[in-house]
Amino acid sequence: MKALLDTHTFLWWNMDAPQLSERARVFIGDGHNEIYFSAASAWEIAIKFAKGRLELPDPPDIYIASRLSRHRFVPLPVQLSHALQVYKLPDIHQDPFDRLLIAQSQLENMPLLSMDTEINQYDVTTIW
Repeated sequence: MKALLDTHTFLWWNMDAPQLSERARVFIGDGHNEIYFSAASAWEIAIKFAKGRLELPDPPDIYIASRLSRHRFVPLPVQLSHALQVYKLPDIHQDPFDRLLIAQSQLENMPLLSMDTEINQYDVTTIW
């Protein structure tokens, strides 16, 4: 099965953080599942790192690339169709990164691995 990581899920997986649910941990760790990482999450991480709101052991370019390789996560580029899908979403969630992830989840027909309960108000499947 395919699924898309929310940014916090990617970070928590790589930090082995206790906030990561057991269901998400098992799903990500199951080698039969294809786990996707969006360019939107890379952009969010880069911005937060640059503003000093996120600490990482390496700069984002090195950190993300090494974790994608280590865990065999599949990069998901942001397509024009993804960006344009955002305008069709109800105005529930104000975070532009999450709105783009929701759009990608919808168009790519993949559940979103996220603990964000606001996302459940959209027409999207979540795993948590």
